[in-house]
Amino acid sequence: MLKKNFVLIGAVFLLFGCGTDKQPTARNSPDALPNIIWLVAEDQSPEWFPMYGNATIALPHLQKLAGDGIVFENAYSPAPVCAPARSAIITGMYPTTLGTHNMRTYAPWRGEANEASIGIPSYSPMAPEGVKMFTEYLRNKGYYCANGPKEDYNFEKTDAAWDESSDERHWRKRSEGQPFFTVFNFSVCHESQVWKRGKDSLFVNPDAVSVPPYFPDNDSIRHDLAVNYSNLKRLDDQLGVVLKELKEDGLYENSIIFFYGDHGGPFPRHKRALYETGTKVPMIIKFAGNRGAGERDDRLISFIDLAPTVLSMASIKPPKVMQGVAQFGEYEAVKKPAYTFHAADRFDEVYDRLRAIRGSRYKYIKSFDSTKPHALPVSYREQMPMMRTLRSLFEQEKLNPAQASWLRSPKPVEELYDLEKDPFELENLASQAALKDTLELYRDLLSDWMKETNDLGGIPEKELINSWLPNGEQPILSALEMEEREDGIILHCKKTDATIVWKRPKDSVWTIFEDALPKTMSFEAKAERIGYQDSEVFLYGGG
Repeated sequence: MLKKNFVLIGAVFLLFGCGTDKQPTARNSPDALPNIIWLVAEDQSPEWFPMYGNATIALPHLQKLAGDGIVFENAYSPAPVCAPARSAIITGMYPTTLGTHNMRTYAPWRGEANEASIGIPSYSPMAPEGVKMFTEYLRNKGYYCANGPKEDYNFEKTDAAWDESSDERHWRKRSEGQPFFTVFNFSVCHESQVWKRGKDSLFVNPDAVSVPPYFPDNDSIRHDLAVNYSNLKRLDDQLGVVLKELKEDGLYENSIIFFYGDHGGPFPRHKRALYETGTKVPMIIKFAGNRGAGERDDRLISFIDLAPTVLSMASIKPPKVMQGVAQFGEYEAVKKPAYTFHAADRFDEVYDRLRAIRGSRYKYIKSFDSTKPHALPVSYREQMPMMRTLRSLFEQEKLNPAQASWLRSPKPVEELYDLEKDPFELENLASQAALKDTLELYRDLLSDWMKETNDLGGIPEKELINSWLPNGEQPILSALEMEEREDGIILHCKKTDATIVWKRPKDSVWTIFEDALPKTMSFEAKAERIGYQDSEVFLYGGG
């Protein structure tokens, strides 16, 4: 007879047959739930896209999506680099609260290199109480959740998050009639593709591109800009395939489709910068039935709003721990955000802590180490021809003040920009007496936000690691406890906010434990939580 709390590690019980082929169903009926698709472009700012007024290159699939949807004028990432930004997207939390503000923390494929260069191992920050990957809630509702190919959340993902996360993800793998949430990530427009595709065919003439005033106008700059435009053409072709498949399956019209960039553009002064070029992203939402088609929306929307918004669209009340608000759906917030907040910390091997707040008109940036230039010597970025050109011209003193300011040190302790008059953020107004009240307001708002959200950026990273990883190891969740009841097997974990997942011997996908499991069914189960190692696997043999 099986006893309560007895954990079996041997595989012998997996030889027992299952008493049923049916898994427990979700508690909530999936009827009439909307299908939701995310099309995510890496490393892109709005300024390159035709729906934001740039006619340099046609992107017909995105332009059609924009015509069927709503274009958002003020969508923002809380971090100007991918892994911290993705941690915010998947949790609805600020990276500075999660401990995912450094780029990167969880990177087992480059852990040895990180330790060798800066003494930081690959680690998974311990999320605050109650924080989960939001797709858990969708799966509990009955959604088929698929992602691919990129994860990169700055923490180790939980198996409860996805039915599938791979290059082969697709809504067509779901059960018949099952609602789905599917993410398609496109890396063809990533920063690295500017130099990796530097000799590929160009779809625009470098002489025809517009050069922003913070860059010098020369052949090197124009060529890299043309490469990025060409990569946007490749992006449009790739996401056009997904849109075509949605239409073939009769799903396009009544699905909710998001298109957005994961942070600002791929270039110097874009990616890793707290200027608009680094934090502002393109965003389109096509609603079911093409509601609001062709409209534009100037509300402030942050990535921390994406998780609660999707949950609200699926009629799921966002958990209170989320710091974002639902911008649409059943639980849409009445009061919309008046500001967005942004942070920059470690980028690969280089540290530089900055914070920023953006309102409807002004942007304020605070530097905690003004001795360093904005142009940090990030070795990854130094591969870009444009970056090498900028450094060479700066050393030769051939850049004008607007072009040189990003590379100059010391940088200002405080920066204040009037985005209406100065959209490129080239004239720092922090010292102007006429804007003293504005400066103080934004300074105080930023300080209050840092306190209220428990900004961890002021704590040295090694201290954070020591507090999360006793003896240098991720803590392990305690073994599951089993309760045998009349209606079936109930599993418990001492860590109350951990998620319990289970699967049968023939299954490849973990299912979130919600209801009693049949006593006649063989299964394995474990507990998981962001920042912990999974519990040991509990094996039940059925009978």
